Amino acid sequence: MKIGILRETKDKRIALIPDTIRKVKKELGVDILMEQGAGVAASFPDVTYEENTQILSRGDVLAQADMICSVHPLEEDELAQLQKECWLISLFQPFADETITNRLMEKGFQAFSLDMIPRTTLAQSMDVLSSMASIAGYRAVLTAAQHLPRYLPMMITAAGSIRPAKVLVLGAGVAGLQAIATARRMGAMVEAFDVRKAAKEEVESLGAKFVEVEGAKDDTAAGGYAVAQSEDFIKRQRAEVQARATKCDILITTAQVRGRKAPILVPATTVEQMKPGSVVVDLAASTGGNCELTQDNQVIQHKGVTIVGDSNLAAGMAQDASVLFSNNLFNFLKILFKDKQFQPDADNEIIRSAWITRPTKEA
Repeated sequence: MKIGILRETKDKRIALIPDTIRKVKKELGVDILMEQGAGVAASFPDVTYEENTQILSRGDVLAQADMICSVHPLEEDELAQLQKECWLISLFQPFADETITNRLMEKGFQAFSLDMIPRTTLAQSMDVLSSMASIAGYRAVLTAAQHLPRYLPMMITAAGSIRPAKVLVLGAGVAGLQAIATARRMGAMVEAFDVRKAAKEEVESLGAKFVEVEGAKDDTAAGGYAVAQSEDFIKRQRAEVQARATKCDILITTAQVRGRKAPILVPATTVEQMKPGSVVVDLAASTGGNCELTQDNQVIQHKGVTIVGDSNLAAGMAQDASVLFSNNLFNFLKILFKDKQFQPDADNEIIRSAWITRPTKEA
C-alpha cells in the first residue's frame, strides 16, 4: 500500500512527521509518498523526509496513493484526481457536515474520520481531538496574555506592587484544564466552571477555584463533550458567569455540544460589564461561539473588551501540533493493519466508530 501525505492548504500542520514515518514504514510495511514542501510550514523540510519517502508533486501523490492521510479533508476537485476506491483518513467532522459521508460513498471512497474516534481510555493514544485541545488551551492563555494590557503574575517592584490577573475558564475539559494549568504557571488567579461535577477535583488539583451551579444534567455518556442543559439551568449559569466575568481580566471559553451550536454562556450584556482591557478568548468560535459577540477567526473590540474568536489555535503551534497529530495517526494506523496487511476490523469499536463510510448490514 502507498500512503500519500500532502501539504495542508488550510494551516501549517502536517499529518505525519519524519520520525513517525520511519515507524510507519518499519511496522506497517507501507510506502510513503510525500508532496514536495509538505512539511516546511511545520518546520520539517524535505531533507528530513528524503530517506523514508518518495517526494513527488501534489498531482502525482494524488494519482498514485492508495490512501491519503491529512489533517483537513481534500477539496472536491482533488478527490476527482484520486484512484478509484482510495482510502481517506482525516478530520471529516460528519457531525458538522451531514453530507460528507454520502458524498464520499457516492464517489467510491472509504473514509475514517479521526474526530469520530471514541474518547475512551482504550483510544486515548489515537485521540486527535484531545491532543489538539490541549495545545489550544495552552495557546489560549498565551493569546490572552498578548492582548491583555497588564501582567498575569503578581509583581512587586520598587515602583509599586501589581496584583495578579484574574482568569475565568468556562469548560474544564482537555482545553480548559490546560488553560487552567498554564494560567496558574504564569501566576494568575484562576477560577473555572464546568457543568460536570466530576471536573471539580481536576480543577482544584491544578490550584484553581471551582465554580459550581447546581442542577446540571448528567453527561457521562457524552464522550467528553458538554450536553444541552435546561433553560432554567442556563439562566442560573449565565447569572453566575456574569458575576464572575465582571471581576476577571481574562475569560476563556471552551464549551461545545457535539453536532449542535455552541451554547451562549457570555451574552453581550456580560461583555459590556467587563472591565476595560479585559480579554475573551473563545475556543468554540467555529460552532457559533460561547460569547454572543464572537466572530470566528476575528479579533474584535467591544466597549474596551478584546474578543478573540479562534477554534484552531493548535495550528498556531504547527511543529508540536504535527508531532502529536502524527503520533495519534500512527497509533490509529496500527490497528488498521495486521501482519503488515491493511485489514480494518469492523468489529473493533474504535475502527467501527471512525469508519464513516462503512455500509450498514441492512444495506
